[in-house]
Amino acid sequence: MGAAHPAPGRPGRQGGEAGRPQKDKGGRSMTRRTLRATLAALKYLSLTVAAVAMMLPIALIVIGAFKGKREFLKSGPFDLPENWLDFSNFVTAFTRGGMLQAFANTSIILVISVTGTVLIGAFAAYAIDRFEFRGRAVVLGLFLLATLVPAVTTQVATFQIVNSLGIFNTRWAAILLFMGTDIVSIYIFLQFIRNIPRELDEAAALEGAGHFRIFFQIILPMLKPAIATVVIIKGIGIYNEFYTPFLYMPSRDLGVISTSLFRFMGPYGAQWEVICAGILIVLIPTLLAFLFLQRYIYSGFAAGATK
Repeated sequence: MGAAHPAPGRPGRQGGEAGRPQKDKGGRSMTRRTLRATLAALKYLSLTVAAVAMMLPIALIVIGAFKGKREFLKSGPFDLPENWLDFSNFVTAFTRGGMLQAFANTSIILVISVTGTVLIGAFAAYAIDRFEFRGRAVVLGLFLLATLVPAVTTQVATFQIVNSLGIFNTRWAAILLFMGTDIVSIYIFLQFIRNIPRELDEAAALEGAGHFRIFFQIILPMLKPAIATVVIIKGIGIYNEFYTPFLYMPSRDLGVISTSLFRFMGPYGAQWEVICAGILIVLIPTLLAFLFLQRYIYSGFAAGATK
């Protein structure tokens, strides 16, 4: 006898069940593709909005830097300047703003402060990680607490200390404040030192090396990624700092890059076109430094996070 077949118009049980999952699977696949496309569109939209928000002020500064005083006041912020080859605002900002002296003061403060920050941060991280002492957890807790305290709440006490030390209106006021208030660098160094094997210290100690020799010949060379990260971040922070030099170094001869632009603001108005030109002069070194050193920033943070 021949095998039994389902009657026409009545699909087999297995065939009907097999068709439905295929349809559901196709629907789920379409939903996933739609969701991925939506997420990708939202991602690129957010990046575009962020890029516009970041670049728009810079574009307005570039446009304003090439306008004359009368043209700046009469035209709108998006109106292009009449003469793109007029560099008089840049000359005025560099000469009357004392940019050359400001660059010199900034360089002196930056070099000494960054060097001190690296040594203090590395020494502190080495002592916290390698030495067993009572209250180590308390010290780390105090460091964390110090990062949460707003700096403005301690300015009165800080000003009194600086004034009592006799360093007010000197470069040392800013240098000491920059070196002694950087807790973030200690945490960056601590993350790297914790991943350096202690066996290296023990082997060097068996050879007769002391703690200073171990630190400078073994630990410090292995902290190059952390040092690069701290130098870049701290250097850019000092270069852009306005409040500390303005408050503790009010003398004109001690002006830095950030405070030199403030000279074009007065009680009867501000020379905004000159300020725009000065901002571009100030931005150029920072922009170049970031473009050439950004890979060290990212690699340093990534190495510290994954180790």
